[in-house]
Amino acid sequence: MGLEIKILDLGDIELESSFLVLGHDCGVPLEVPVFGFLILGGETPIVVDTGFSHPEIMGNLGMKGFYHGDQGMDKQLAKHGLQKSDVGFILHTHLHIDHAGKDSEFPMDTVVVINRRELEFSVSGLMGEQYPADYIKHLVDRLHTPGALRLLDLELAGPEEIIPGVRCEVAGGHTEGSMNVLVETDEGTACICGDVIYDVVNQLNSPFLQVMYMDPALTGNHATLKRHEKAAIRKAVNSGRFVLPVHDRPAVVEHGRVVARLFDSVPGRIIENEAFPGPLTAAFEAAHLVGV
Repeated sequence: MGLEIKILDLGDIELESSFLVLGHDCGVPLEVPVFGFLILGGETPIVVDTGFSHPEIMGNLGMKGFYHGDQGMDKQLAKHGLQKSDVGFILHTHLHIDHAGKDSEFPMDTVVVINRRELEFSVSGLMGEQYPADYIKHLVDRLHTPGALRLLDLELAGPEEIIPGVRCEVAGGHTEGSMNVLVETDEGTACICGDVIYDVVNQLNSPFLQVMYMDPALTGNHATLKRHEKAAIRKAVNSGRFVLPVHDRPAVVEHGRVVARLFDSVPGRIIENEAFPGPLTAAFEAAHLVGV
């Protein structure tokens, strides 16, 4: 029996639109979700990414963070009958401010799994406050605590298995150490791609300002070469049946093209592309998609 992925709604961020898609709606504020993922059906529950530590920290990047309703790690895990101590592994697509903020709240016997290059890159200074000091200092504490941290060498070793049905591979974009998490479900492979893709509609379905056939639009926030970023996007959408970004709802993919969307679980109910006409804002979700 295949694994299942549940969306964890960890908060919202208000940011400037072109941060998501390069050059798109410059200067226009947009509120987007911050998702984590809960992998169920294996030998232990697995969480992928943990959101920001608290909403105010997003001010370090000139953004705003919010909790609405039942958002946040504890409330989201409780919806599935779990608490932090039940989680066996935390996998990080990367370590940015809105992805690794709650690690210190998990017990040290929950193993945090990171690509080694991402930990190195987090202290390079190249992306500044996108890597908060408190987050990284906690990971150093885990580094010196037996069994609390697992570092992968994906660039050298290739994909590594975490549990049967879950493996990690080099993403190739966004940050120098980003990784994809590949999950085997009953309906095909799901690729949790972190921030390689921010906005499915404006990067993939109708790529902003792109004229070539199936040429993805880039994000406005990447530390790699543009060619590497485009290749990373293509890699994600050709990794299986589903692709799951952290700031947009999942997509169903066929031959590298988005053919439909999903809402809060993978596998799950298929939603036509037309139900997602633009950037997926919190207001749009509340008005149109809750209860799908």
